[in-house]
Amino acid sequence: MKLVARIFILFAASIWAFAARATTQDTSVDATLDAEPFAVADLVIWGGTIYTAEDSGPTAQAVAVSGGRIIYVGTQAGAQGFVSPDTTIISLEGASLYPGFVDAHAHLSGIGARELTLNLEGVASLAAVQDALAAYSQSADQPVIVGRGWIETHWPEGRFPSRWDLDDIVADRPVILFRADGHAAVANSAAFIAANITSDTEAPFGGAIQKNALGEPTGILIDTAMGLIGGLIPEPTLEDLAEQLTVGGQVYGQYGWTGLHNMSVRWDEVNLLETLSENGDIGIRVYNSINADAAPQLFASGARSSNNERIITRAIKLYMDGALGSRGAALLEPYADANTVGLILSKPEEVLPLMQTALRQGIQINMHAIGDRGNRQLLDWFEQTFNAVPPFERAVATPRWRDEHTQIVHPDDIPRYAALGVIPSMQPSHAIGDMHFAADRLGEERLVGAYAWQSFLDTGVIIAGGSDAPVERGDPLIEFYAATARRDLSGFQGENWHPEEALTRAEALKMFTLWPATASFAEDELGSIAVGKKADFTAFDIDLMTAAEADIPKGRAILTIVDGEIIYQAP
Repeated sequence: MKLVARIFILFAASIWAFAARATTQDTSVDATLDAEPFAVADLVIWGGTIYTAEDSGPTAQAVAVSGGRIIYVGTQAGAQGFVSPDTTIISLEGASLYPGFVDAHAHLSGIGARELTLNLEGVASLAAVQDALAAYSQSADQPVIVGRGWIETHWPEGRFPSRWDLDDIVADRPVILFRADGHAAVANSAAFIAANITSDTEAPFGGAIQKNALGEPTGILIDTAMGLIGGLIPEPTLEDLAEQLTVGGQVYGQYGWTGLHNMSVRWDEVNLLETLSENGDIGIRVYNSINADAAPQLFASGARSSNNERIITRAIKLYMDGALGSRGAALLEPYADANTVGLILSKPEEVLPLMQTALRQGIQINMHAIGDRGNRQLLDWFEQTFNAVPPFERAVATPRWRDEHTQIVHPDDIPRYAALGVIPSMQPSHAIGDMHFAADRLGEERLVGAYAWQSFLDTGVIIAGGSDAPVERGDPLIEFYAATARRDLSGFQGENWHPEEALTRAEALKMFTLWPATASFAEDELGSIAVGKKADFTAFDIDLMTAAEADIPKGRAILTIVDGEIIYQAP
């Protein structure tokens, strides 16, 4: 699909346009698709179906923008009335336009770092990991080799990698390779020696050191145990971090994302993001959830925004448990394939006072929880906090606290989200990846309540949709496909994978547009194409509402617009 931008500057055309305004202004597709009277557009887009995410008028032919705001939504004839000699007119040439897609859970610096370091995403075997490590080690002269993205569930070897596997390739310097989910890592023997990890080393609270039958560490460290080798990894400089953030922002603009909810953010990253955004180095919007150790700074400053309002910081990211793939997700009953119930990563005596302060100051809490025990305990702690802080002591009436991931939930707990006003923040691609091992980890019975998108919507809550990149690829079309098809990219759907939990396409559209806006207190400004809202748009070369299911992931973004400014245009 080719995108063509045409600037109409002929005097005769402008005269016709102003004359046409008087007769076409009221011919919009729906009476609710209103117009700003007597305005002149900086930008008009037409030439393809426009999906608004507004129930009262779900489609339109044209949209007009002035000063970064939407001033008209309706017919193409009506939009003609807002054209002046200086208006930029973009023809979609049959492509489809949507409200700006927003990834409600990702890690921007990690997305950039994935492009700049040893990227093991999609490696098909342990042997392939070794090959990639061998090639990278020959071209990189770093004293410590760091990589990320491996996941063993599809490997023919059928096991985790070990330190000895890495030793066979690199033995003279530390090697640390993080699993795709970021909740486990494998390190070679040089790293274990440098970190002084032995058979006698005790795992810290919330972590595990995997050992073999002889009691020897295998090289696998889970959750907080990864901190034992964290000191070996050089701390990125501000220049390093700026490069990661800038590259991450460029990648996301090219995918079609206009915004990202940025999780686990360092405090110095907040200041850097604001500067990069104001200087034009990052075009997408970023909504920050900072690490808990930065809570005092956020409490002192309060919710904050960059001068251009594209970088917002008003949330804290906490962790309840680990991940399902590495068996760190906290379960009510033991794993079906291991003698463990997972890991709890937070202590109530440390977290509950922080949450009470956040509630009083209007700071959002976004807490990671994956297992059914982890999610139940999250709901319990949220409820305790809400009971401890009466409404008249709260800075905002609806705090909109979020459960990040919400992957495995006991059916009895699903109605509690609506009752407490807790927003499930879920990543559809996790479901189509995890289907290949979730039954092994959980057993068939606990697949009820797993990735239960439709069951949640049926209770009246919204779902903020994301990708968790760089854990997943971060492609909005893969996420949309996963939410509506509930199949992997080959079309496979596991037995008892509950196809009834898939979303309609209209629901999936809101999952990545209007509902992330609501989950970040921005639904009056963003999330749908409506007069008065900010002009954030995503155009794909595929119609997500009508295309064959299998074709959805094959599409691509052709236009990404933030505040009426083009931040990405496909060649």
